[in-house]
Amino acid sequence: MKTTLFKIGNVCGMLAPVLWAWAIIFCGSLRPEYSHFTQYISELGERGSFTEFIMRYAAFVPTGLMHMAFAAFLYVAFKDSPLATFAAILLAINGIARIGAGMFPCEVGCALPRLLLSQKLHSLSAGVGFFALIGASFLWGILFRRYQSLRGLSAYSVVSGCLGLVLLALMSWSAELRAGTGLYERLSTGVLSLWILVFAARLWWLKAYSVAPGAG
Repeated sequence: MKTTLFKIGNVCGMLAPVLWAWAIIFCGSLRPEYSHFTQYISELGERGSFTEFIMRYAAFVPTGLMHMAFAAFLYVAFKDSPLATFAAILLAINGIARIGAGMFPCEVGCALPRLLLSQKLHSLSAGVGFFALIGASFLWGILFRRYQSLRGLSAYSVVSGCLGLVLLALMSWSAELRAGTGLYERLSTGVLSLWILVFAARLWWLKAYSVAPGAG
């Protein structure tokens, strides 16, 4: 039973980024007027939109739950390390925040001023999720140096966190004019999602070949 739960948590880490990317592409294809270059991802799930239900309940909520499952797997797999526990908690917070972003949709255009409670909670959830995931990538980058079989991911994790943060800053900077805002957001979430996929896939490979994380 424990082994099965381990596998489920690990698989969730690999599938969540794929489902997230698919949902964004699919929902965008259903709305010819929608621009991936200028518009937020959240606008695919904005209140009253044609793609609201799909984006909220087939993307935000399920991938958030999958991130939480992957975080739980990491918590158990690296339970001897306090820093790993904190890094896993950050991933779980990201999952909870993504669920929150799905449960509380933004208004049309996800634009300022954010007067309604749902819009405020959506923006707060999205911000917390991004920063928690960026923080997790930095911490795991430090942790990977302690494990011989994961050391190769250390620099990649730190670079992913840096890119995610820079692209998120560019998204915020361009928000007023919507000059590439959607592109920056997609690149940021894309880099961070790919990091989760690579991390989870590496752990799956190690398990498949019966290699412990600390082994050479």
